[in-house]
Amino acid sequence: MWRKPVTKLISTDKLVGTMRLSQFFVRKFVLLALLPLACIAQTPVAAPAAPAQTAPMQAGPNAGASSTAPRTTIASNSNSISHPVGYKNCNDRIAAAKGHPVDILFVGDSITESWTSAPWGGVNRGAAIWDKMYAPRNALNFGAGADRTQHVLYRLDTMDVKDLKPKVTVLMIGTNNNIDTAPDIAAGVKAVITKLETMYPMTKIILVSILPSARAAELMAQANEIIKTYADDQTVFYLDLAAKMPPVGDSWLGLGPDKLHPTDVGYQIWADTMEPLLTKLLGTGQNATQ
Repeated sequence: MWRKPVTKLISTDKLVGTMRLSQFFVRKFVLLALLPLACIAQTPVAAPAAPAQTAPMQAGPNAGASSTAPRTTIASNSNSISHPVGYKNCNDRIAAAKGHPVDILFVGDSITESWTSAPWGGVNRGAAIWDKMYAPRNALNFGAGADRTQHVLYRLDTMDVKDLKPKVTVLMIGTNNNIDTAPDIAAGVKAVITKLETMYPMTKIILVSILPSARAAELMAQANEIIKTYADDQTVFYLDLAAKMPPVGDSWLGLGPDKLHPTDVGYQIWADTMEPLLTKLLGTGQNATQ
């Protein structure tokens, strides 16, 4: 005889209890799974290390110089790039002097270079005086147009003049540093003096005042007030050439149309003003030869 299957019905209370138990285990599982992540989130993370500070680099032979030093005191090759012809001419004069004594070394910019050549293709205004007063006394012209103090330092480092033994060095530099302050110009002049004294310990330096010019007369006068204090009248002697070239109209006595470079009159004033001191330091007259 066939019997109808008996279906056991689960009570509602039991079903609800089973569901609650399942939810309890699910929550436990989720909490256990999230616990490591919570620990990681609460662990302090060290800040990334700051990048190492790199000291400013300085190009050129004086790479070890302080980064706070004025640029006027740090050798620079920039003028050799912008005015290569003037540097070539200077090297040519050095080469021509090889094998000959150099008793007087003139150091400077285009004002010095113009003693023997015309750096900008103009009139050679100082040559006749040079040939008469300095060539017979074994003088070398170490001037280069547009040079500033930092460029002279570079040329002294790189050109073939280390073996010279000048008895007297005539230095006029700074007029092209007209973009700098008077103290920085003076610091550059001092750096050149120190370099010359190191290279030529037996030389006597005639420090010539920076000439006035239309572009920076007051600035150069301020610089002269500082550089004149560098004279000790034993190794460094100050020659106040600017005082011998007073204002005339809108220019100065002995300066050309550009109100910057001397005329032949200006070079004669320079030679006449310097001659007594030069004679004393050399121990010879202008017509003496070595």
